[in-house]
Amino acid sequence: MVSILLLSFCFSALATFVVVASSHRHQKWSSDHDLSGPQKMHGDAVPRVGGLGIAAGVLAGAGLLVGEDQGRWATVALLMLCAAPTLLLGLVEDFTKAVRPRWRLLAPALSGWLGAMLLKIVIVRTGWGWFDVSFALPGVGVALTMFTCAGVVNSFNIIDGMNGLASMCAALMVGAIGYIALRVGDALVGGLALAAFGAALGFFVWNYPRGRIFLGDGGAYLLGLVAAELGVMLLCRNPAVSPLAPLLIVAYPVVETVFSMYRRRVIRGRAVSASDAIHLHTLIYRRLMRWAPPADDRLPLAHGNSMTSPFLWLLTLASVVPAVFWWDDTRVMALSIVLFTVLYLHLYWRIVRFRTPVWMVWLARRP
Repeated sequence: MVSILLLSFCFSALATFVVVASSHRHQKWSSDHDLSGPQKMHGDAVPRVGGLGIAAGVLAGAGLLVGEDQGRWATVALLMLCAAPTLLLGLVEDFTKAVRPRWRLLAPALSGWLGAMLLKIVIVRTGWGWFDVSFALPGVGVALTMFTCAGVVNSFNIIDGMNGLASMCAALMVGAIGYIALRVGDALVGGLALAAFGAALGFFVWNYPRGRIFLGDGGAYLLGLVAAELGVMLLCRNPAVSPLAPLLIVAYPVVETVFSMYRRRVIRGRAVSASDAIHLHTLIYRRLMRWAPPADDRLPLAHGNSMTSPFLWLLTLASVVPAVFWWDDTRVMALSIVLFTVLYLHLYWRIVRFRTPVWMVWLARRP
């Protein structure tokens, strides 16, 4: 399994380097030239097609996984086919910036439907007995799986706002899924998770801290879909795993998305799809890190941007660590989801009201 991780890391890092090194040739189409949007934190046009490197790493790792056991070939090939609509639509948006929001929901939902039809990757239990009886009705499990894929994929795109944020969070999440899979003896899910883990890290070394390339929609969508599909596969193939463990693992982007929808629609009276600059990561940047002293005076903007991410890595660990230790205990998983949501809301309201916790202020002032 270590070889899968290393190979996916190398292929991802190499492919990402090629994109960065050749950016002058394709920046007219591939770079983010809009520096004025509410969530823009960079000072120069930067390639936003990191999904190419992520895809290269995942494919390399998956190829080695198949090479170790030819019996996995059909399953892995179909999984790649299922991921294609989400990745391709994300890359089309990265190159054209013209994909409508409805298609950004439909593409991952289509990937979820393909997974259900071709590989029977379907949610069939949630841990809530009163709801699980509904799975006896035709189509309920497939519909929930499609909704889950669409929701998780778009939640990963929402947290993709700072150097190293989405890629490291994704690495922690798929790493946790891989650990649990290997604990229950599921080499297929474990190997695919390690391939995604290595691919995320291969991209990370070029994205953090200087932001030489961005994930873009293609990269964020692909990582989100991998986390969603592998989480559902883990449940389908391993009854011992709590049905709430995958949800707890991706709690940070999911809670961020649900709260953002509530905040936009209920509090501000705006469309839930409207962009804004008051996500938790942008609040931390604007209230804490924008004026933080950089270690390198040449990169003050990149410093504040990149040093925002570690706060959110810590927040991600608050959900990932309990899932790693108590993945088979549904009651602990449910309690952990509630506690994580309370923690998120506590941090958000403290920061938005200019009452940032002292420990965060102390860390922000460290050079």
